[in-house]
Amino acid sequence: MTKIAIVEDEPKLAALLNDYLTSEGYETVLFNDGTQALESLVINPVDFVLLDLMLPGTDGMTICKQLRKTSNVPIIMLTARVEEIDRLLGLEIGADDYMCKPFSPREVIARVKAVLRRVPDRTSETPANNVFQLNEDSASLRIGNQECALTAVELNLLKTLYASPGRIFNRNQLMTRIYSDNRIVSDRTIDSHVKKLRQKIEALDSNTQYIHSVYGIGYKFEIS
Repeated sequence: MTKIAIVEDEPKLAALLNDYLTSEGYETVLFNDGTQALESLVINPVDFVLLDLMLPGTDGMTICKQLRKTSNVPIIMLTARVEEIDRLLGLEIGADDYMCKPFSPREVIARVKAVLRRVPDRTSETPANNVFQLNEDSASLRIGNQECALTAVELNLLKTLYASPGRIFNRNQLMTRIYSDNRIVSDRTIDSHVKKLRQKIEALDSNTQYIHSVYGIGYKFEIS
C-alpha cells in the first residue's frame, strides 16, 4: 500500500486530504509541524509527500531540499503563494509538482496519481550508495545494499545528526539527546561514540563522508 505523508498545518485541510486519500486506498501519516515532519521522514521514509510551503518550525522549501539530499520520494508542494519565482524555485529544488490553494481534494488525488504514473518505480529502486536507511525498530543502518547493527547510543547519536543535516551540535547537546538518564559523561566519551559510528559507516560506504567534525564546536551530518 502506498504511504503518503501529509505535511500541512491547517487542521481542516489536512483532515480533508486524509479522508480523500484513505478513501482511495492510500495509507497516510499526518504532520502539522515542519521540524517534526523532517525528523520523522528522514528516518521513516514514505512513498509520497504532500508538502505545504508555509509551516511552523521548518518550512516546506527546506524540507524538500533536505529530503532530496538522500531521497527521490515523489513530492507535491502545496501553497497559497502563487508568485512564479516560488513555483520555479519549488520545482528546481526537487518537487515533482506544485499546487496553489485553494484546490479541490479531488484535484490533489488526480495529481498524486499522475505523479505516481510518471515515477512508478522510484520507491522500488535500489538505493544509491549514499542513501541512508535508518531503522529505529531494528536499530540498524543500511547504505545501498550494505547493513550494520547499531548500539542504542549510536542509534540516538546518528538519529540526532541525521535529522538535522548541516546543523552543528556541540558535545553537550549530543549528550542530552543520546542519554535518557541524564548521566554525566566526558567529551571523550562522545568522541569515542562518534569514532565507532564513523567506522561502521565507513564499512558500508568508504567513498563518502557523512559525519563531519567542526573544530572547537562539535559535529554535523553532511554528505560530501
